[in-house]
Formats: sequence, C-alpha cells, structure tokens
Amino acid sequence: MNKYIIQGGHPLSGVVTVSGAKNAAVAILPAALLVNGTCRIENVPDISDVRLLLEILDSMGAKIRRLSPNTLELCCTNVRDSEASDALVRRIRASYYFIGAQLGRFGHARVALPGGCNFGARPIDQHIKGFEAIGATVDLKDGFVCAAAPADGLTGGRVNLDVVSVGATMNIMIGAVLANGTTVIENAAKEPHIVDLANFLNAMGAKVSGAGTDVIKIRGVRSLHGGNYSIIPDQIETGTYMAAVAATGGDVLIQNVIPKHMDCISAKLREMGVKIAEYDDAIRVQRTGVMRRANVKTMPYPGFPTDMQPQIAVCMSLASGVSVITESIYDTRFGYCAELNRMGASIKVDTKVAIITGVEKLHGCTVRACDLRAGAAMVIAGLAADRTTTIEDIEYIERGYENLIGKLTAIGAEIRRVSVPDGTAVPAAV
Repeated sequence: MNKYIIQGGHPLSGVVTVSGAKNAAVAILPAALLVNGTCRIENVPDISDVRLLLEILDSMGAKIRRLSPNTLELCCTNVRDSEASDALVRRIRASYYFIGAQLGRFGHARVALPGGCNFGARPIDQHIKGFEAIGATVDLKDGFVCAAAPADGLTGGRVNLDVVSVGATMNIMIGAVLANGTTVIENAAKEPHIVDLANFLNAMGAKVSGAGTDVIKIRGVRSLHGGNYSIIPDQIETGTYMAAVAATGGDVLIQNVIPKHMDCISAKLREMGVKIAEYDDAIRVQRTGVMRRANVKTMPYPGFPTDMQPQIAVCMSLASGVSVITESIYDTRFGYCAELNRMGASIKVDTKVAIITGVEKLHGCTVRACDLRAGAAMVIAGLAADRTTTIEDIEYIERGYENLIGKLTAIGAEIRRVSVPDGTAVPAAV
C-alpha cells in the first residue's frame, strides 16, 4: 500500500510550477486517433491518467515517443481498427473520449463503460444524444457503449445539451470533426480545456469555432494532419496550490499559469483575506492573518469549479465564522467531509450543502483519499494540521497531480511517499 506521510504546521514559501492541464490532455490524446500524421504535443502532464491513455493507444498500434518528461510524439496513422483494452478503459473516466474518436476514425466504436473517481452518478446520456444527432446508432450492451455510423458516414447535426456537460461537449466535438456538414452544439460547456481541445483540433486542420461560448460549431473536414501543440496549464492544479498556501500561510509564486482562468478562485480567496497578485503567466499567493468566512456555490465555468470544492473547504475549516458550500454539479461530492471532521474540522452536510464552522486548528491522523480532488484536500489539510497525517488510497491523487511530493517539498512542505505491506505500521520519520 502506498501512502503519504505529512508533518504539518509549516508555512509554504518559494516557487512552484504548474503542469499541463489534466482535463485537456485526457481528451487531446484520444482525439489524436483522428490525425493522419505525427502530433508533437508539449506540456503533457506526467500523471497516471495520461500513462493509462498512452497504454491504451499503444495497445491499439499507435507509435509513441517520449522526447522529454512532458513532450510526446504521437502517430496514430497506422492504428488498428480494434477495441481499447477493457481492463484499462475501466480504470479511467476519460476513456469515454475513445467513443467519439473511434466513431469518427472508424465509423464504429465499442468501448467499456469507464471508471475513475466515484462521487455520484455521471451518466453519458448527453454524449449519446450528441452522437445520435450526427447520425450514429448507439446502444448500451453488457457494460459497453456500442456506436455505429451509417454506411455513408456521420452527418452534421444540431445538439442542444439538456445540461451543461464538459465531457459531452468534448466528446461530440471529437466525433464531429470528420463528419459531413456542420455540427452545432448548443448549451455547450465553456471550460478552458474545451477551448484547448478545439485549439488542438484546429492546429491539426479541423474547423471548430465558438469554443469558450455556449454555442460551438464544427464544420467537418475530410482529414486531419499532423502538427505541434502545447497544452494549457492546469487550472485545478493551480487552484490547489493557491488553497494550500491559504490554508498553511506563507508566500508562494505559482508559475506557468493563465491568471484569467483563475478569476473565480482568486476572487473567493481574496474575499477570505488572502493576498493574490497576478502577473503575465504567474500568480503570487500570500496569507498571514486569519481567514474570513465565505460562501461558495459550484457552477460551470466561469463559475467556481466543482473540482476546487474540497480544497476550498479546507480553507473554510480554518477560517473564522461559518461558511457554506452548495454543490450544484454532482450529487455526492461531500464524502471527504467525514475525513476532515476526523482531523478536527466542524462540517455538517445536508445533501448538497455543507455548513462549515471554522476551527482554530486541524490535527493530524490517518485519513483516506475518497477521490482525486478529495485527496488533494486531504493533502492540504495535512499540511495545515499539527502532528502527523497519513493519507491512504493515494492512487486517486496521482491520477491528476504530477510530482506532487517534489513540488510541495520544494516550497517547504514535509511530505513523503512510503510503500508498506498492508497492515504494516508506517515507518517513523527520520
């Protein structure tokens, strides 16, 4: 069993550099199936989700060269018309992008229903609605999504999403770029990684417009060609480090950032008394005094992201007064609150609302990562707490954070990763 051991209570100080956006990379890599030629993709995060996707592509016949830890050459020209490995697909939520990619490339797809973090139902009905709008026949059979295009290929259509869905927006984009005619997605999600996927596709010869607005148009092209692309910085990784500084105190310069993407997070931390200074491609975060209470309601971009909800909850647990978080995206994303309460937090959850009464300090103990972002919250809580915190189930965290131990250690955290047999006591710090 792998665990993180944290000796908390140390303010963070120094410089940290953000990696490429996980949520962009996990869509761009499957989208490379559509490209006839070699893609050189830079700023690819070295995380377990990306490694899984590359393993899936390799098993399908893609040629992959790692030019540096964060730069890949990917050629899918000779990829076989074969199914992605069920065992690998079921380990990662973003594997559903292979449905759109295989449908667009081969005219059919059979992909196992994906896995990933478990914090409530995340149906793919909007994905299916989109694929059907461009002419595909879609069925769910024995745990697989089976999609097929007509004999004469996919044809552009109009999709009005019933709810704002990031995954559906991106998957429909991927499936439609090689379709005949124009596809229009209404009520589209606007997140930065959607714009990044559109920019990647356009760099390879697609014709996607409107990404970043609620109406996206995809004018189908005959083929995509190879090219170069660099993935944007990760908004949520940036926000996680911002929340870590706010919770522990200190002064950290966060580099490789697009400050505009951080507006909603920066505004909330400023409201809580944290100092935020913005530069061209960096943000400086400082916190010395006691944080103030605040309220948060998660919303689609440009609102406060649901993926930052657990991290801001740690800050609220250490703020003066009573804060309220309302979760409007997922039904059961407050599982981590019980873990924070074990560390001395005071959080009461009623369905999709968490009421947080600030406490003077948190206390280290053994907790678990319920999912990726809940795990990040546990790390932040451990950094802010007194005594030692042990975090279990860290494989969730490593799905989305590159070199977390190295980056945190460089700014003053005392955190280490240990591997111990199940049931064995964690070795003492040296």
